[in-house]
Amino acid sequence: MEFAEDLLSALREAERVVVFTGAGVSAESGIPTFRDALTGLWEQYKAEELATEEAFLREPDLVWGWYEWRRLRVMRANPNPAHRAIVALARRIPKMTLVTQNVDDLHERAGSADVIHVHGSLFHPRCHACGQPFALGDEPPVEAEGARWLAPPRCRQCGGPVRPGVVWFGELLPEDQWDRATEATENCSLFLCVGTSSLVYPAAQLPHTAAYRQATVVQVNPHPTALDKVVRHNVVGLAGEAMPQLLAAAWPED
Repeated sequence: MEFAEDLLSALREAERVVVFTGAGVSAESGIPTFRDALTGLWEQYKAEELATEEAFLREPDLVWGWYEWRRLRVMRANPNPAHRAIVALARRIPKMTLVTQNVDDLHERAGSADVIHVHGSLFHPRCHACGQPFALGDEPPVEAEGARWLAPPRCRQCGGPVRPGVVWFGELLPEDQWDRATEATENCSLFLCVGTSSLVYPAAQLPHTAAYRQATVVQVNPHPTALDKVVRHNVVGLAGEAMPQLLAAAWPED
C-alpha cells in the first residue's frame, strides 16, 4: 500500500491528533455492525426496534437480553491490528485523543487509555430511574447465549431497573464525552477517521468541524463514504491492514 508523502509528513509532524473510529474497526474483530441483519435467536428483530427507551419500557427482559448477548459477543472477541496500531500511534504523537462511536471495550483491551465513547458503552450500565452506575461482573454473561429474555438487574440504590449504558435512538449523546470530543476536534492539526461511514449524527459532524478548522482530515475505509469530498487524504482499505502499513510508512526506522 502506497501513501502520499504529504500525508506521511502531516502525520509525523502533527502535535495534536484525533483518531475517530467507527463500526468498521470492531467488525474486523467479528463484532457485527448495526446495519447487519440480526441472526439466530434475534433474526426476527431489527436493531433499531430494540435500541430505544420505548422498547426497554415495553419489554425490558427482551432488550436487556439482547444487550447481554451483544456484550457476550464482545467479551469473546479480541482487538485486531487496527486497535493495536492506534495504540502505537499514540506513543508517537505528543497529544492524541481517541474518540469512538463503538460501544465495546476493544480499544481499552488493546491498550488505549482514556477512550472517549460518544455513544456510550456496553460495559457501563446505569439505573434507568436514578442514573446510578451499576457494576457488572467480570465473567461473561453465559446465560445470554441461549436465552432471549433476561431480567435486568435492579439498582442497589433505588431498586429501579438497570438499563444498558449506550445511547439509544432519540437520546442525546453523553454531554461530558461529547464536549471532550468537540474540544479535541476543534484544536487538532490532524483528524483521522477510521472505519466509519460518517452517517450517524451528531458524531459524524466531528470530521466536518476538523475540516472547517483547517485540520488535515484523513479517512481509512474500504468503501466510499459521505466524507469522500471532505477529506484531504483517502486511504482505501481495511483498517486492520491500512493502519499498520500507514505507521510503518511514516516511521520506517521503527
